[in-house]
Amino acid sequence: MLELIDVSFAVSGEEGTKEIVKNVSLTVEDGFVALTGPNGGGKSTLAKLIAGIYTPTSGKILLDGLDITDMSVTERARAGVSYAFQQPVRFKGITVRDLINLAAGKNLSVAEACAYLSEVGLCARDYINREVNASLSGGELKRIEIATVLARGTKFTVFDEPEAGIDLWSFGNLINVFEKMHEKQKGTILIISHQERILNIADKIVVIAGGQLEKIGTRDEILPELLGAAGGTCRTLLDKIS
Repeated sequence: MLELIDVSFAVSGEEGTKEIVKNVSLTVEDGFVALTGPNGGGKSTLAKLIAGIYTPTSGKILLDGLDITDMSVTERARAGVSYAFQQPVRFKGITVRDLINLAAGKNLSVAEACAYLSEVGLCARDYINREVNASLSGGELKRIEIATVLARGTKFTVFDEPEAGIDLWSFGNLINVFEKMHEKQKGTILIISHQERILNIADKIVVIAGGQLEKIGTRDEILPELLGAAGGTCRTLLDKIS
């Protein structure tokens, strides 16, 4: 379980201090949670605060009662937090197999490493020994990153718009991966997304707008409101939230 207690994050610039996240208090229990809201509303910033990429200006973050507020990314990873970037990082000189082994924290057999690649729709023999560099497309990198998250098997996983760049792989397969991951790991999967199909499989939906917690509830409570009585799209309605 993750708890955010009055978490805020501000940045200073030439025009003064700007609050990106404002006094967010939120409890995320085990399950599949979708974090959504209008563009620029603070979703990705909140995810980075959870992962330790950013440090809150004020407030606390607890993971299963442990205060992780001031922990580094590495310390949070050891505590059981995984984070998948919207734009995956490239690693020149590191092979896909190396990356999966690092994620798993041990040397996997070729068959074990290949199994993770197969789960995300990649032909393992074509990728296992390739470098994680510019020769890979954005969609390939995204799927490899998801494979490393599967290999880690952490209790709290954050995906920042995982559908981005999934052009050659069916969106339905992406949904299946998340469903299987949730079933296997019995932890928490937090996904930032505007996609109705992702929101539709979430146990709980959290809406962030203007850096603040706007709405929170079950899928049945929140999704109909997001879709709108007139049949509008999620993205259209979310862009109207202020």
